[in-house]
Amino acid sequence: MAELPPHRTWARGGDRPVLALHCSLAHAGAWNGLAEGLSGVTVTAIDQIGHGRAEAWDGQTDLHGAATAAAILMAERLGQGKPIDVMGHSFGGTVALRLALTRPDLVRSLTLVEPVIFAAARGQPVYTHFRARHLEFARLILAGERETALQVFHGDWGMGEGLDALPDRTRTYMLERIHLIEAQNPVLLDDAADLLAVGGLESLTVPTLLIDGANSPPIIEAVNAALAKRLPHSQRLSVQGAGHMVSITHAQAVALGVQAHLDGC
Repeated sequence: MAELPPHRTWARGGDRPVLALHCSLAHAGAWNGLAEGLSGVTVTAIDQIGHGRAEAWDGQTDLHGAATAAAILMAERLGQGKPIDVMGHSFGGTVALRLALTRPDLVRSLTLVEPVIFAAARGQPVYTHFRARHLEFARLILAGERETALQVFHGDWGMGEGLDALPDRTRTYMLERIHLIEAQNPVLLDDAADLLAVGGLESLTVPTLLIDGANSPPIIEAVNAALAKRLPHSQRLSVQGAGHMVSITHAQAVALGVQAHLDGC
């Protein structure tokens, strides 16, 4: 039997399983605030490859594919033959989406918080602008300018505070993993995993909640709007005053939306 990825569980008054997939440069504990705001469920969050207590990325394996395989393994174990609720934030949102497309039998509902499948916005000016900036960020990583790259990344996708305001431990943790962001580009920028294949999203019949922070980078609005057009049973929630880390900074508001979504499934 395959070994489960490292994980953390919140028992919230019910045995209905929810699988949670965190964003890049985080770990399973990032779901604590949101999980504590839910009821009638048991939330299990895994540490994704390269994060927390999970195995380090070897620099060659398909990072997104490995993360998806780990999520599928946990979904199988949690569901025990029945579909479960799956939620993901940012990179984790794209893994959740790939899980649903690969194994729709495992998924009862989807909650996608700012899923960064940037390729969904291809053909729009906002994508062209974003792609150029994101590839410049990737160039910094490949050139070994990790500190500068992290400053750029945190400025765009962080919680609003400066990098210097973070605890040393947190900043070091992020710096040690900043290369994982560049490794995601084939899937997120160019859809190497075919998440956006013709007819694929349209085949997902599970209820899907798309969440964004109203103050997030414009590419997020373009992505969620594109996904909403193609996912047949989707609805949207935009949290005012929030940015990309909405599920952490505005955990209570997001939990209310997620709870209503789950209650309606």
